[in-house]
Amino acid sequence: MVVLATKLYIEGDARDRALDSLRSLVNNEIGDLDVEFEIGIRHDDFPSVTIEGEDATVARNVLREEFGEIVPDLEPGETYVGTLETWDEDGFVLDAGQGEGVRIPAEELGLGPGSPIQIRERYGLVQHLPLRFVYGTGNGDDGGDPPRLAEEEQDRLYEWTRGNGRLNVNSATRAEVRATLNRAGHAQDYVTVERLGLLEQSVICPEDTDPPGLLASVGEYLPAELRCVVP
Repeated sequence: MVVLATKLYIEGDARDRALDSLRSLVNNEIGDLDVEFEIGIRHDDFPSVTIEGEDATVARNVLREEFGEIVPDLEPGETYVGTLETWDEDGFVLDAGQGEGVRIPAEELGLGPGSPIQIRERYGLVQHLPLRFVYGTGNGDDGGDPPRLAEEEQDRLYEWTRGNGRLNVNSATRAEVRATLNRAGHAQDYVTVERLGLLEQSVICPEDTDPPGLLASVGEYLPAELRCVVP
């Protein structure tokens, strides 16, 4: 079994659609292998994929690479994926499936000046966004190293601020975001919708599209959190 590091936190019909979307994503990744799989949702909203068949080991590794994996125990110095749950002046708290969140102190974010709240706004970080982090050996007060945002994550987020602008969205699948943009008359106002997690997407804008203007136009159609990245 593999527990995927992306959450399914919505309810009702939208939850059923999101589960169907996840099933399609998993099938796209491992459907050509000699395996059968079933998807369940844990009490903490992380999906678990049970895999059986001759290629089961390969399939599990493919899903770990694509989504990241929630594991029972975190080892110091290793890189994991957690979802952004809360933030305050002291740092970010990521849910890595341990029950108690992993706190990344402000000085370990590595994303430039400003408070964690300002950094979240600058990089358009929506709640539940999967983020890679390096688990620490302590909390920083006991002589150990605190958890920190992984360098590859820092690089990815810096790249966001060097492009033409983005509109990040949660609580919706990629297909739902694309359909909403098209229905709202913005088919020409985005390059693509990048999947960040199952329900977290990034609308990549062309040079002549203003992300705040796009947010103002489509916000009423998406029952979601929306954050802009403006270069």
